[in-house]
Amino acid sequence: MTLTIKRLTGAAVRDVLDDLARLRIQVFRDWPYLYDGSPDYEAKYLARYGETEGAVVVCAFEGDTLVGASTGEPLGDELEAFRAPFEAAGLDPSQIFYLAESVLDPAWRGQGIGHRFFDEREAHARALGFKQASFCAVERPDDHPMKPADYRPLDAFWQGRGYTRLDTPIVHFPWRDIGEAAETEKPMRVWLRTL
Repeated sequence: MTLTIKRLTGAAVRDVLDDLARLRIQVFRDWPYLYDGSPDYEAKYLARYGETEGAVVVCAFEGDTLVGASTGEPLGDELEAFRAPFEAAGLDPSQIFYLAESVLDPAWRGQGIGHRFFDEREAHARALGFKQASFCAVERPDDHPMKPADYRPLDAFWQGRGYTRLDTPIVHFPWRDIGEAAETEKPMRVWLRTL
């Protein structure tokens, strides 16, 4: 079966939030996120994409099943934990579209869907008049005991799309790791490109 890619905004986003929550919990359990998520947390976290002017969710459907999704919104409307480090580094959130997360069922990886997710979000950002796009990637120690031996970072993919890894700012955002009792803040490296 082939995939259908749809770009959703506004109220249409609300129709996929439960499935997006399920997919995030599944995919982000893997390295490097190691996220031990819950449906309640996800419902609160994701609700903003259906409420924020300019937000987008790019969905990949196999038939009626959501197998991948990628989110974004104006950085000025992002959570303060993401927005504030940009401001402190002298970057103007009003000019930056934030590419929040991409999740894809492992069975569909390696088929160009990651590029399509970036293409769709960047086109959406350009149509809204944004000059830059940015995202964050979690950083884990190389000697972390849960790091798979065959892990391949995505830096080359992101660089190939024109993104540059910045030394500053560094975003810190909390979540609960698998096997942990409480949330801890994780450092996340900022990547940025001109649109």
